[in-house]
Amino acid sequence: MKELVRGHLVRRYKRFLADVILESGDLITAHCPNTGSMKNCVEEGAEVWLSESDNPKRKYRYTWEYIVTSKGHWICVNTGNANNLVEDAVNRGVIKELAGYQTSRREVKYGDENSRIDLLLSGSGKDCYVEVKSVTLLETPAFKGQGCFPDAVSDRGAKHLRELMGVIDRGDRAVLLFCVQHTGIKVVSPADHIDQLYGELIRKAQDHGVEVIAYKVKRYQEGFRLWRSIPVVT
Repeated sequence: MKELVRGHLVRRYKRFLADVILESGDLITAHCPNTGSMKNCVEEGAEVWLSESDNPKRKYRYTWEYIVTSKGHWICVNTGNANNLVEDAVNRGVIKELAGYQTSRREVKYGDENSRIDLLLSGSGKDCYVEVKSVTLLETPAFKGQGCFPDAVSDRGAKHLRELMGVIDRGDRAVLLFCVQHTGIKVVSPADHIDQLYGELIRKAQDHGVEVIAYKVKRYQEGFRLWRSIPVVT
């Protein structure tokens, strides 16, 4: 794992900010790179890990990367890591459903609603459009391992499902990939209790031919990587 700074969470607020007490005893404000509600992820006093920037133009020197829950679960707070994790896993052949493609491109414009696909795979018959969603919501009781997406109403998520159905209509392959960045999650389902429309749309998308899969992270010495698939129950 890259060198990180350890501390303990005081609070998260204004969505993008978190106060942390470092091991030195200093109280600092870190950037929180997560636009979601982070439901069931934020535990005051929990161990957190921060990356440090030497960019003098940055307002906040530290970025909140991980939190360790009272159950011992590691959560990757930085949702921006999801696309990197998926691309790395594709290149290593971990994601069997996405094997055999010769080229990959990221952030390619597509669709009718001015969208960009997270990963476009080509060179093996039909092009494959892969939309990546970071999953960190572990519902209670935690021992059941039930992960859900989204953790807040997501108009953007609904738009992406519509775009993926359009990909199928144009004759290409469409995959929704849940990148599970919570080591305690064992299965993923749409969060109908949070965003009923998203749940309805994901089932409609599956019926339309969109493939829905999930892979979860594992903590290695060199950092976090996707390592195996887990069930998706819709």
